[in-house]
Amino acid sequence: NRLHATDVTSSSFRLVWPQLLSQESGFYSLEYGPGANPAARRSLQVPGAQSSLLLSQLAPGTTYEVTLVPESNERYFPPQSTRVTTLPEEISPAQVLISDSGPHSFQVSWAPVLDSVATYQVLYGPLPGNSAQVLQVDGRHNSTLVEHLAPNTTYLVTVTAIYRSGKEKSLSAKACTLEGERGQ
Repeated sequence: NRLHATDVTSSSFRLVWPQLLSQESGFYSLEYGPGANPAARRSLQVPGAQSSLLLSQLAPGTTYEVTLVPESNERYFPPQSTRVTTLPEEISPAQVLISDSGPHSFQVSWAPVLDSVATYQVLYGPLPGNSAQVLQVDGRHNSTLVEHLAPNTTYLVTVTAIYRSGKEKSLSAKACTLEGERGQ
């Protein structure tokens, strides 16, 4: 039962350690930072009654070295250390899927859906050509129906995630509408 990390994401993890101290008997000194950059280490004091702590606002895809020093006024406890690697930054959209194609519509869906995305823009237009139309989709949603299309036509569909930070990421896919019934 040692210092370890749980709930690891691209920007945070929770440290959990054995309850060695009490509120009265001391506190913990916690040091953490990216292993590659000792100058960026930070230190915190944690009350003795605590046995877990959430570290957030971390860099994605980075290995952090964490050292926990129990500062007891009753007896000596050796420092504990661990290494935790945050997940790589998730990027949306990482995939765009076209489904339910008909002569005049198709469904566009994408993944993953991230809290860091404010809104999605779905841009679509026939190929070849430069007459594109755009749909705005709330950042919590991951699909939209595109309608009023021409039958038997190839469309280029571009999904752009607009992040709360202002960054944008785009991914495109091609979609083909079906042939319409004769006589239309």
